[in-house]
Amino acid sequence: MRPIIQLFAKLLSPEAHRFHQALQDPQAAQQKVQKKIFECFVASEYGRSLGVRSLEDWHKIQIVNYADLEPWIERQKQSKTALLTSEPILFYEKTSGSRGPAKWIPYTRSLRRSFSQMFCIWAHDLITNGPKFFTGQVYFCISPQLTQPTQTDTGVQVGLADDAEYLDGWLQWILRPFLVAPAGLSRLRDPEAFKEQLCLALFQAEKLEIISIWSPSFLTVHLDYIQQHRQKLCDQLRYRVSPQRLALLSDPTTTWTEIWPHLKLISCWDSVNAADQAQALRSHFPGVMVQGKGLLATEAPMTVPLIAAQGSVPLLNEVFFEFEDSTGKIYLLHELEPATEYSIILSQKGGLYRYRMGDRVWMTHTYLNTPCLEFWGRDQMTSDLVGEKLHAAFVAQVLDHLNLGGTTFRTLVPVTQPQPHYVLLLNQADRGDAIAQRLDAALSESPHYEHARLLGQLAPAQVWVSPDVPDLVLRQKLQAGQKWGDIKHEVLATKPVETFRVFEFSSSSSGRVG
Repeated sequence: MRPIIQLFAKLLSPEAHRFHQALQDPQAAQQKVQKKIFECFVASEYGRSLGVRSLEDWHKIQIVNYADLEPWIERQKQSKTALLTSEPILFYEKTSGSRGPAKWIPYTRSLRRSFSQMFCIWAHDLITNGPKFFTGQVYFCISPQLTQPTQTDTGVQVGLADDAEYLDGWLQWILRPFLVAPAGLSRLRDPEAFKEQLCLALFQAEKLEIISIWSPSFLTVHLDYIQQHRQKLCDQLRYRVSPQRLALLSDPTTTWTEIWPHLKLISCWDSVNAADQAQALRSHFPGVMVQGKGLLATEAPMTVPLIAAQGSVPLLNEVFFEFEDSTGKIYLLHELEPATEYSIILSQKGGLYRYRMGDRVWMTHTYLNTPCLEFWGRDQMTSDLVGEKLHAAFVAQVLDHLNLGGTTFRTLVPVTQPQPHYVLLLNQADRGDAIAQRLDAALSESPHYEHARLLGQLAPAQVWVSPDVPDLVLRQKLQAGQKWGDIKHEVLATKPVETFRVFEFSSSSSGRVG
């Protein structure tokens, strides 16, 4: 298979070469893609409504977030005509929203091609500069349809079965023989059945070389499932694998690298809140390359990790970038300064123009004259432990609807140990156990939170009720170095605590319920 993999790299070479040429002159590359995106903008009903006709007036296009575009997207979903772009809408992908349960991101053929270009560049770099791949067997994250599949009223598809569907058809066709993708897996709606079938498929993939997922906890959950259900899996695999391989599964001392001896790469998030989880995978798989995803979102591919660059470079010939510093000043890609934090404003080929991503980045160094960007975290009003992306405005709506009665202090805190979960702190409330159940159900209105809960990446939300809560939270923030006068009460804490003991609850606390 090695010659076939090398042939695949040659097929990808022209796209990789064009990208590296663009990196040599980021200003020219960005001007070219900006012009192409602007042509789509002026041809759209949305663009015509804003009255901007000249590229020189780009700065007059309003900087927006999803809430600003939501009326347009809702109208577009009810219509057979695209409103935000001149291209037809292929499908919508749902992701967690800031002021509501979900955002609906429209995909066009051009936007899907942007994701394909990112994959081509990444794959070429891996084959050229990374581990030597011989089998090419790969698992791309398959998302179970844990809720009923949907379409818009006009019949447009909502959601994808697996990550390979982000790619153009010719790439899907080439990759199909190498994919670990059990038939019907994406249609399973029972989380335990999904985990069982995926673990069976992964164990049978003895020559697996690549695992591509989003959150590292997705893989950890399935490794835990294998450990806890060894005998059950052995019974089902008895006539499907060799006796030697079955013995590996039945032996609790077997290491993960013995189960997958050919594994060379795990691609996943590895920064900010995912850093510890990615490090745990490195411990589980010594000698296996665990590579960060770069900055990749439902809205657009933004950066691609390159071994040759020793970092992540922006996809500058597919996405137009603007960057806002802490003073509100806007910079272009070639104007960035090292060791400075910026918020990303992007324009892409699916109908999002000058769109605030809510992601903060840090310029680390340059590669071929182009700044390399490191993900520095979400904007201060977002919490993200395993990919659930809870926004403060959404959490505030949830808490308002819980009817917490006489409660005067409420804050939702992300906790990383012993398993990632959220704890709601209240200074007074009745029936904390009932509140915890309603809280978890309400947070599950967010698609990413629901997905993480159903797969076991997040434990159920919990509730602590104590009249001492306000003082204990204040004490914890003072110990963390905040000035008393600067401390603000947050409905959603965005910095996770390792364990809930950090708050050192007094004996008068009523304790955890729910």
